[in-house]
Amino acid sequence: MRTGVPALFRALDRVHAARPWDHNAHYHRWILRRLPAGTGAALDVGCGTGDLARLLTARAAPVLGIDADPAVLARARALTPPSVPVTYERAEAPAGMPEGPYDALTCVAVLHHLPFTEALEAFRSRLAPGGTLVVVGLARADTRGDRVLGLAALVLNVAMALVKNKGRRAPRPAAMTAPGAPATMTFSDIAREARAVLPGARLRRRLFWRYTLVWRAP
Repeated sequence: MRTGVPALFRALDRVHAARPWDHNAHYHRWILRRLPAGTGAALDVGCGTGDLARLLTARAAPVLGIDADPAVLARARALTPPSVPVTYERAEAPAGMPEGPYDALTCVAVLHHLPFTEALEAFRSRLAPGGTLVVVGLARADTRGDRVLGLAALVLNVAMALVKNKGRRAPRPAAMTAPGAPATMTFSDIAREARAVLPGARLRRRLFWRYTLVWRAP
């Protein structure tokens, strides 16, 4: 049984590798539901190829996406029709972020690349009164509950890969081509430090190796 389990994990990973799907995009619609209709200016930090920034225009205007990688920003501009009210700028977060203020600020799978507390302080300072911060992040598995949730996600991940790609092989989505890095902070550490900077922040563990954070500026 001990040798069978790792072999099963490798087999599941091969299925996903042949039929990849974007775990971050899975949460994009959820993010939109956190923002009221008619939200004003929005900033997407670490926008990548602009998938979320383009969706944000359904709730907010104008939308600015920032990223440190000029190549990925060029791809975002190429994928964004001229009629979609999104602009993109090269900027390093947190120090080089535009000043704002913004009525919405989003950050997906980027925060673990940044100095955590400094980044949250920068996000807070850029929000207008009543503005909304929505983060989808990665945490390092630490507890038994984390590992159980990760196991469930592994199985569901393959099911989603088969459904989304209709059982066929598929190339990696453009948004998944950026280099990544493993998370180093546990969810408990993230929650403790986040609530010290953002009193009242709501955090929750999620499937597919993600957590969410929502905070509304006073």
